[in-house]
Amino acid sequence: MDDPAIPPVAADQPPLARLLGLRLVSATPDRVVAELTARPDLLNRNGMLHGGAIMALADNLGGTATFLNLAPGEGTTTIESKTNFFRAVPAGVTLTAVTTPLHRGRTTQVWQTALTLPDGRLAAQVTQTQMVLQPR
Repeated sequence: MDDPAIPPVAADQPPLARLLGLRLVSATPDRVVAELTARPDLLNRNGMLHGGAIMALADNLGGTATFLNLAPGEGTTTIESKTNFFRAVPAGVTLTAVTTPLHRGRTTQVWQTALTLPDGRLAAQVTQTQMVLQPR
């Protein structure tokens, strides 16, 4: 990801994000936006985007958002995640995921990711808690 407007810590996505095909659109300490297309290799038995792919996308964005809010040397790990599914995502459709903070504390951060279809309808919503890891 070579967009100079995206901070290096956000642009440096982990291998799973690349495997999923996550496309980072923008990233600030207050909001991370990405897209994911429901490719054939990400579908479930019903021909829809697998719920695990949706959860992995949101988890990755929550981690990215947290990293944008950490002090040098700190890290993060997910300690809780809750997903609500509202609509199926058909093959070929591109989801937009927007991650925003609910809480940014010293030891934990809570992020909410809204995943919407191209027509703006909510497909899923994920709320997750990230633990802030202090340097050793």
